[in-house]
Amino acid sequence: MLKIAYHPIYNHPLKEGHRFPMEKYDLLPQQLLYEGTCKPENFFEPEIPNNKHFFTVHEPEYFFDLLNITLNQKAARKIGFPLSEVLIEREMIIANGTMKASEFAIKNGIAMNIAGGTHHAFSNRGEAFCLLNDQAIGAKYLQNKGLIDKILIVDLDVHQGNGTAEIFRNDTSVFTFSMHGKGNYPFEKEKSDLDIALENDTKDGIYLSILKDTLPKLIQQEKPDFIYYLCGVDILESDKLGKLSLTIKGCEERDRFVLQTCFDLKTPVMCSMGGGYSKDINIIVDAHSNTFRLAQEIFF
Repeated sequence: MLKIAYHPIYNHPLKEGHRFPMEKYDLLPQQLLYEGTCKPENFFEPEIPNNKHFFTVHEPEYFFDLLNITLNQKAARKIGFPLSEVLIEREMIIANGTMKASEFAIKNGIAMNIAGGTHHAFSNRGEAFCLLNDQAIGAKYLQNKGLIDKILIVDLDVHQGNGTAEIFRNDTSVFTFSMHGKGNYPFEKEKSDLDIALENDTKDGIYLSILKDTLPKLIQQEKPDFIYYLCGVDILESDKLGKLSLTIKGCEERDRFVLQTCFDLKTPVMCSMGGGYSKDINIIVDAHSNTFRLAQEIFF
């Protein structure tokens, strides 16, 4: 059975009176239930985990500054919204959703988190609405439990996974692959193990050709026991923050290729949703829903 992490706190507004794009975190499970892609039993509710799991990725001083809301103003500004207890709680619960989903993925082949993909969170700071790096925390969680040795992170959000790259810079047990917009944030990129920077207005054909040429070779080379997939839909032409030009069908084909590749190779995959900022919320929800539809079609 497909297991999906979801908690009502995911929809907490970034700031007072502002719910976009957080509303997608409630609309997405509603859509999946309405159309019959998922049933209530597909969803599980994560919780706040033991603090020790955050210390495998984040420096204790940074973590406790978050927890106590004592970050200096400059560091808080880089995160991008006013810090509050509920926002810190939300990030911790999202990370736990990815941790638990990772174990479900080992059991079932795939698992998902309705939220997550907080790849701009560094070991010692947060950026761009990312405080705690959920997939990095999940990766070390699996390794420290002795469940997995080699991990591949496939980050196909439109923005480079700069925090993830920094966290695993000297860790050969986790290979970081980011395929992103060259002209997008962050404008000063970190160095992933493999970066592919795409020109503005890259369309379906070129994008999919590059991905289909790269990913199988990378998996053959690295031989991962587990894959984290960050499947942001901010690669769409309609996205307000992205600069690529993929269609909904192109985005769906991207997900189909990644998930089918994992299934064919019997490599467990855990998906965090990442970004999506199209003006029409229905486009965002439909694009994200395709990922869940494909997971059900391919794995179950």
